[in-house]
Amino acid sequence: MANRILAVVTLNMDIVAGGAPIFFARNQEEQVKMARYLARTLDAMVHDLENGVYVIVKH
Repeated sequence: MANRILAVVTLNMDIVAGGAPIFFARNQEEQVKMARYLARTLDAMVHDLENGVYVIVKH
């Protein structure tokens, strides 16, 4: 199975687009919490792109 982006969690809706579900957080604390919960639920990994965007990837 190839790596797949399952979700994106961002603070800035202007810098993301695409086919994966996009979740918008109100602040960084909510963003980190949401990314961790999604990764745990989806049995995936969180990757911080260091531009205010986290991607949830199934490896």
